[in-house]
Amino acid sequence: MAKVRIKLASVDIDALNNICTVIKDLASRAGIVISGPIPLPTKRMKVTTRKSPCGNGTATFDRFEMRVHNRVIDLPANDRVLHSIMRIAIPRSVNIKIEMKN
Repeated sequence: MAKVRIKLASVDIDALNNICTVIKDLASRAGIVISGPIPLPTKRMKVTTRKSPCGNGTATFDRFEMRVHNRVIDLPANDRVLHSIMRIAIPRSVNIKIEMKN
């Protein structure tokens, strides 16, 4: 049977967890057993810059970090559930990718 893999990524962990619970609720109402949401490793992007605008002076630095959180949900291919998942209002901060697996 064909399977569907949903990959979710976001900087905002609360929005990501809310979308995961909505997808889980839709699947449980339809009686479908899903595996997930499986948390994948968080990607940390770091940028270190000099505080002084001219580059001279004491060696003080600003450190900025952005974390990208990822989740994976696997479920069997069901037209009714997939249509309802595609109708969910997803915030702009959450990236979603739906793949069909054999």
